[in-house]
Amino acid sequence: MSAVSPDLPRLLLAPMEGLLDARLRAVVTQAARYDWCVTEFIRVTGNVLPARCYTRVAPELLNASNTVAGVPVRVQLLGSDPACLADNAHELAQLDPAGIDLNFGCPAPTVNRHRGGAVLLDEPDLLHDIASAVSRAVAGRVPFTAKMRLGVRDTARAIEAAQALADGGAQMIVVHARTKQDGYRPPAHWPWIARIAEAVAVPVVANGEIWTVDDYLRCRAESGLADVMLGRGAVADPLLAERIRAHLRGEPAREPALDWHRLAPLVAEYWQRVLAHVEPRHAAGRLKQWLNLLRRVYPQAEVLYQQLRAVRVNDEVARVLSAQTVRQVDGIAV
Repeated sequence: MSAVSPDLPRLLLAPMEGLLDARLRAVVTQAARYDWCVTEFIRVTGNVLPARCYTRVAPELLNASNTVAGVPVRVQLLGSDPACLADNAHELAQLDPAGIDLNFGCPAPTVNRHRGGAVLLDEPDLLHDIASAVSRAVAGRVPFTAKMRLGVRDTARAIEAAQALADGGAQMIVVHARTKQDGYRPPAHWPWIARIAEAVAVPVVANGEIWTVDDYLRCRAESGLADVMLGRGAVADPLLAERIRAHLRGEPAREPALDWHRLAPLVAEYWQRVLAHVEPRHAAGRLKQWLNLLRRVYPQAEVLYQQLRAVRVNDEVARVLSAQTVRQVDGIAV
């Protein structure tokens, strides 16, 4: 496995179905710099999808595969048919994505029932066939990576699954340190990532339950890896990647509440992006979904969430947001 400079970790933004769509990617990647981010999965079944299916999930393909802040966007595919995935990867590569990623991590029962996501980790031979087919189809035109969990019910085949992906041609593997059965329940089993990294000849990235700088440091110590993919932690604190880099530079920690003035305009921008692309009846719910995570870190988001919690009318949401001002009260921006 290639060594990674301890001073220059790769910090990636995770795909999160139903949450981190193009609208939220646009604002989260303005808050902090990521080496790249990955889209929600695009389900591949029996057909070669038209270009519009990719640009709908990844409109960044129309912007040189970058977010508005210039962060590269890799497109994630999900499926179980090697030939069909290969055909779609071939077509997708012609759209010049920043990379193509395969999903073997989704634990959703509906996805798993249709032989997609984490359930395939019980079939290492199939994983190898899929990775080999996609690798041949992409033929080095774009980076090719995969994301996996530790297994379905247990970790018995975790190393075998990772080796199958690496031997099949995946150039990097992101490991979410939980099984499908674990879902998103803590803890994440970071030491298992170290075992996988020792067993494969490609770079490995750690993922799972990294909410704070302290979590990052513990994950790094237990996994032996500096590179991480941030998911819910980055949505709850869009400045988390910046805080990690600041800590590694030896800078003092900063109280998150003091940074709300940087996020408040992005919340307003996100609302405008949601209004432009989401059905009006779902718009308020999308904003509250993000605020519900932000309030874990920012007291100002808790205040805003409570103001909007019962609001269903978009005009009223806009009124509350426009009334939001940034002022200093006892040293805290609200």
